[in-house]
Amino acid sequence: MRNSDDFFMFYVSLYGYGMCVCVCVCVCVCVLCVQPFFVDHNCRATTFIDPRVPLQSARPPKQPFSSVSLYLHVCALVGLLDYVCVLRLIIRRDHLLEDAFNQIMCYSRKDLQRSKLYVSFVGEEGLDYSGPSREFFFLVSRELFNPYYGLFEYSANDTYTVQISPMSAFVDNHHEWFRFSGRILGLALIHQYLLDAFFTRPFYKGLLRIPCDLSDLEYLDEEFHQSLQWTKDNDIEDMLDLTFTVNEEVFGQITERELKPGGANIPVSEKNKKEYIERMVKWRIERGVVQQTESLVRGFYEVQLVSVFDARELELVIAGTAEIDLSDWRNNTEYRGGYHDNHIVIRWFWVAVERFNNEQRLRLLQFVTGTSSIPYEGFASLRGSNGPRRFCVEKWGKVTSLPRAHTCFNRLDLPPYPSFSMLYEKMLTAVEETSTFGLE
Repeated sequence: MRNSDDFFMFYVSLYGYGMCVCVCVCVCVCVLCVQPFFVDHNCRATTFIDPRVPLQSARPPKQPFSSVSLYLHVCALVGLLDYVCVLRLIIRRDHLLEDAFNQIMCYSRKDLQRSKLYVSFVGEEGLDYSGPSREFFFLVSRELFNPYYGLFEYSANDTYTVQISPMSAFVDNHHEWFRFSGRILGLALIHQYLLDAFFTRPFYKGLLRIPCDLSDLEYLDEEFHQSLQWTKDNDIEDMLDLTFTVNEEVFGQITERELKPGGANIPVSEKNKKEYIERMVKWRIERGVVQQTESLVRGFYEVQLVSVFDARELELVIAGTAEIDLSDWRNNTEYRGGYHDNHIVIRWFWVAVERFNNEQRLRLLQFVTGTSSIPYEGFASLRGSNGPRRFCVEKWGKVTSLPRAHTCFNRLDLPPYPSFSMLYEKMLTAVEETSTFGLE
């Protein structure tokens, strides 16, 4: 989607006639986005030149808007409008997935598209100024996309990125669970909440209904990708004894499957290897998950009618970034109650954060903000209950108290501990042993 007409239809279809006011504001901005662009992950900037390709000449001026930033600006404008109704979720922590599934699946697509989200956890009093909602998406995504439940599996490359599992076909009611997964992705996107899940690039392309190519296999199965890449780059005439078939393992048994009708009798040659590679890529990405993918996509578009993103942008918006930039974090932190950047307790605080490993830093971030991911723009774009709100450390409490968090406001209440060792110990205890909200 790269022209102003498509963007216009996106706004109208996504938010209905109530968005017309915002459309008038945004149409002029949309015209700026006609030319294709890329997102450079190294400097978090947009560019007209693919950053993966060596530069041949000077880089053009930075694009003023990307699909991602434009989308977030529109969401901010939509937040000024009245919602049609409230999508209220009452969640028991010990029945998280069950409650989320039963309640979200009972709403109509119209309600999902035009409702304000309100989450409350049973037994935890307090209003949802976005903190409980953020934690809800963090917790439900951590469980829903966990390979332990059988719907998803780790990619062949790592135990970090996940994809739809072919074995999910044997999970009870799996089509509805994938439809629910799509709705979770759509709700997180439309309400701007990050998920504790990282998917393979082919997964994002499937979500956007974008065809995959050979390069996408590198994110899925590096060894398989290298094998096909070698076939593509070399003259295979009289070198490989291949046919248009593939060996497929099902319940421990190897069976031969034809990539096209009569494929067992069609040898792969230099002339037809391009077709062979394309069919192999399609088989590897779609094997056993076509119907599951369709159910997930269906759920996604029941909430998120049209997407303005490409696969890389969608990955940034859904998952944020996992590696914490301490300098960016510190530069976008504010202090209250008598604390300042050079206060001894604040200096101890940052020394403690520096000593944390990345997982502990993510736990600290999740403890204070309700999510362990960082927006693609960095810490400057952390969101609170009423829009962007920076990470905050406030002086509070007695030295015997544990640090307290207010996730709706991205605020950490930090007592004035008399020593670094006490501060470090109290922070570790709060971050690693606390799982519910600090309430005002």
